[in-house]
Amino acid sequence: MADEDDARPVTVLAVDDQPVFLRAARELIAATPGFAQIGQAASGEEALELATELHPDLVLVDVRMPGMDGIETAQRLLECEPAAVVVLISLDDVPADPPPATAGVAAHLRKQDLSTRALLDLWARHGRPAATG
Repeated sequence: MADEDDARPVTVLAVDDQPVFLRAARELIAATPGFAQIGQAASGEEALELATELHPDLVLVDVRMPGMDGIETAQRLLECEPAAVVVLISLDDVPADPPPATAGVAAHLRKQDLSTRALLDLWARHGRPAATG
């Protein structure tokens, strides 16, 4: 049974109000061995709906979104999907001391630093092993 779970891809939900980033995230996830995008959301509200429906393993959440921002979205995701690994992403530099409101978030990454290697490293630190075959 553990072998079946290990063979299952890491499922990813991408959350960003910018279509350009959602497209880039989709391409990045598709190029990362052992990862599969199962959804994308353009708002925090949509992310919460999809997360409760799809139960992603990993959620990439933009910090700056209109309406419910990424920090509130991350907090609410962690409440409704506590097994999910939630990562905040931003164009801005990552704070050395993240604000207390982001407690429970696995990591903060700059969008420019997202890569297949970054996803694999992040998952190696915070999730179950990714399938590679």
